[in-house]
Amino acid sequence: MKFRFPIVIIDEDFRSENSSGLGIRALAQAIESEGFEILGVTSYGDLSQFAQQQSRASAFILSIDDEEFTPGPDLDPAVLNLRKFIEEVRRKNLEVPIYVYGETKTSRHIPNDILRELHGFIHMFEDTPEFMARHIIREAKSYLEGVQPPFFKALLDYAEDGSYSWHCPGHSGGVAFLKSPIGQMFHQFFGENMLRADVCNAVEELGQLLDHTGPVAASERNAARIFNADHCFFVTNGTSTSNKMVWHHTVAPGDVVVVDRNCHKSILHAIIMTGSIPVFMKPTRNHFGIIGPIPQSEFEPAAIRAKIAANPLLKGVDPETVKPRVMTLTQSTYDGVLYNTQTIKNMLDGYVDTLHFDEAWLPHAAFHPFYGMYHAMGRSRVRPKESLTFATQSTHKLLAGISQASHVLCQDSQNRKLDRHLFNEAFLMHTSTSPQYAIIASCDVAAAMMEPPGGTALVEESILEALDFRRAMRKVDEEYGKDWWFKVWGPDKLVEEGIGRADDWIIKGEARTAKWHGFGNLAEGFNMLDPIKSTIVTPGMNLNGKFDKTGIPASIVTKFLAEHGIIVEKTGLYSFFIMFTIGITKGRWNTMLTALQQFKDDYAKNQPMWKILPEFCQQYPRYERMGLADLCQFVHELYAKYDIARLTTEMYLSDLTPAMKPSDAFAYIAHRKTERVEIDELEGRITTSLVTPYPPGIPLLIPGEVFNKKIVDYLKFSREFNAQCPGFETDIHGLVEEEGPDGKIHYFADCVKA
Repeated sequence: MKFRFPIVIIDEDFRSENSSGLGIRALAQAIESEGFEILGVTSYGDLSQFAQQQSRASAFILSIDDEEFTPGPDLDPAVLNLRKFIEEVRRKNLEVPIYVYGETKTSRHIPNDILRELHGFIHMFEDTPEFMARHIIREAKSYLEGVQPPFFKALLDYAEDGSYSWHCPGHSGGVAFLKSPIGQMFHQFFGENMLRADVCNAVEELGQLLDHTGPVAASERNAARIFNADHCFFVTNGTSTSNKMVWHHTVAPGDVVVVDRNCHKSILHAIIMTGSIPVFMKPTRNHFGIIGPIPQSEFEPAAIRAKIAANPLLKGVDPETVKPRVMTLTQSTYDGVLYNTQTIKNMLDGYVDTLHFDEAWLPHAAFHPFYGMYHAMGRSRVRPKESLTFATQSTHKLLAGISQASHVLCQDSQNRKLDRHLFNEAFLMHTSTSPQYAIIASCDVAAAMMEPPGGTALVEESILEALDFRRAMRKVDEEYGKDWWFKVWGPDKLVEEGIGRADDWIIKGEARTAKWHGFGNLAEGFNMLDPIKSTIVTPGMNLNGKFDKTGIPASIVTKFLAEHGIIVEKTGLYSFFIMFTIGITKGRWNTMLTALQQFKDDYAKNQPMWKILPEFCQQYPRYERMGLADLCQFVHELYAKYDIARLTTEMYLSDLTPAMKPSDAFAYIAHRKTERVEIDELEGRITTSLVTPYPPGIPLLIPGEVFNKKIVDYLKFSREFNAQCPGFETDIHGLVEEEGPDGKIHYFADCVKA
C-alpha cells in the first residue's frame, strides 16, 4: 500500500522568486511528479517539532546558500542550526535520509561531524531536477522498506497481493461484511487493510506462530535481540497466557513454587492448573493502600526454607533438599516499585530452578540506562550460572502493541539453555490455532519501535513528561500555600529540569526516605520507584493511617475525571494511579491538571452533584441534591468510622492458613461439592475461588485457604458501605450477590462443602 511519508524540504526561499526558490521548487515538482508528497517549510522552527516529523518523513532536504555561511564554522549560525537540527533528528532516527541542497562550495563550510550524518549534497543547477528527484526517491523508498520489521513487511506484501481467499475466516478479506448494512458499517469503521490482513495460518508466506517459522520466527528473533533476550515467543492473548506458558513448561503437580503474594491472578490460576504448592513472599504496604516491595530478606534461601517447613501442605517435604521449581515476582508492583533483579538472581541462582519476572508493566525499562539493574534482562549483565530467567511482558500496556499483545522472553543461564521444542509444547497448550495476525504484527512493530536510539528517546520522553507533571503539581501546591492540593507520591527531592539521576528514585532505607514511602525499613538500594508511574494522593489521611477531619475519597475524584473524559488506571481509598506511557503528551497531562483544578473549585463551592456529575446522578439519583463537598465528607466519615485504612492493611498482611492444595479446592467446583456461605458465617471456612477486592485488584484469598476474622470484617464493611454508597461500591470478585426474601442484597462465597 502507499504510505504517507512526505519528503520534507526546509528552505527559507521555498516560496521566493529568486534563483534559489525557483531551483528548490523545480526539485519539489519533479519529486511530486514521481508520486511522492512534498512538505515545504521555510525555517527550522521549533526543533522539538522536527523530532516528531522524523517519524513522518521519508527524507529531509535542507537548503543552505553560500552567503548564509560566515567565517569560523564553530560559531557559524548556519552550521549551528544545521547541527542542532541533525542532532535532534538523529536522537530518534539514525536512518532517515538527510540531504543538503546548496551551491557548489557549500560542502566546504560543513564540519565532519555533520557530513557523516548526511546522505548527500544536491548542488544547485548541476544536475537536472528529474535526476535528483529519482535519486532522492530511491533513497526514501529504501529507507521506508528498511524500517519494516519482518512479519509486518510480509503482511503488507500479502495484503497488497490481492489473493483470493478460500480459507477461514469466513468474511474472506472483508467481503462478507459488504453484504449487510451493519456489516458495511463494520467494514467502514475498521477499514480494508485490517480485514485483508485478517487471515488464518494456512497462508504459508506469513509463517507460523504455532511452530515459529518464516516471517513470524524472523520477527521473534528480531524482538529477542532488541529486548536483550536469547529467545522470544509472541503471545496473542495477553501476559496472563504468557505466564501460564512459563509455568506449564516449568511446574508439575506437587512441585514447590515460590510466589509473590501480590501476584497477578493469572499466576494463581497457573498454581491451580499445575497442581503445585505455593509458599508466598509477603510484600509491605502503606496506609494509602499502596503496595510496597517484598523485603529483600524474604528472598533469602533460608527464609524460603523456613516457609516450606511451616507450610502444613508440605509436611512430608524436606525443606533442606527440595528445590523450588520457580520463583515468580511481580516486577514492577502495581504502584511502580521495582526490584534490583541482579541481586535476586545472585541470591537464588541454583537454589530455584527458574526465575520468572512478571514484567507486564515494565517492558520499557530495557531501553534506558535510567533503569539500570531494575529489570530482568540487560545487554551486558552477568547471567545466572544455573537458573533460567524468564520475563513476561505486555507490549500493549506501556509500549505500542494493541490489546493482548504480549511476549515471553527467556535468557539462558551460563550452564543451561532453553529447550525450545519442549517449551513449545506448553506454548501450544495455551495459544490459539487461529491467532489474530494484527496482534502478531503489533508485537513485531512494537519491538521495532524500541530499537535504539528511537526506543531510548521514547522512554526518556515518558520520564520527562512524568517529571514535568510532578513539577507542575508541586508548583500549584506551592502557590496554594496552606490550602489543600493533590500530592504526587514519590521522593521529596525532585530535579528542577530534565530527568535527573536514577539515584533520586532508589529507595535507600528507613532513616533517609521512610517519610515519603511509608514501607518501613527496607534494604538499601534493593528497590526503586519507576517515575513514569504516578500515584496521586487526595486529602483525608496520612501515611500512618490517621484520618483527617475532612477528606476527599479518591473514588469521587475519579468519577469526576471520568465525566470529563479522563480515565485513570486504578483507584484506591485516597489515591489513584496514572501512567506516563510512550503515548502520553503534554496536552494530556495538562488536561489532567486543569481537571483537578476544576474539581478543587467545585469542591470549594460545594457545587450540586446534578450539575457537575450529571451522568452519574442519572444512574444514582439519590446524590442529585448533595453538594460535592458534602458527598466527599459523607464517604470520608464512613471510611473513618470503620477505620478502613487499618482494616485493609491488616487484612492483606494477615497470616493465611492453607487447608488444602489450591488445585484440590478448585476441583470441588467441578465436582459440585461447594456450599454458598453468607459472609457472616465465613470465618473458618475454606474458599474454592479466588477472592479479589477491587480496588486494588489483588487476590486476597486463593482456593484452599481459610477465611479469617480480619477478612470477614472487611467483607462486612464492604456490605455496609455498598448499601450506603451505591455507585462507589467495593467490587469483590469471588463474592456472589443474591437478593434475599427480605428484598435486600446478600453476599455469599463459595466454600468447600462441610
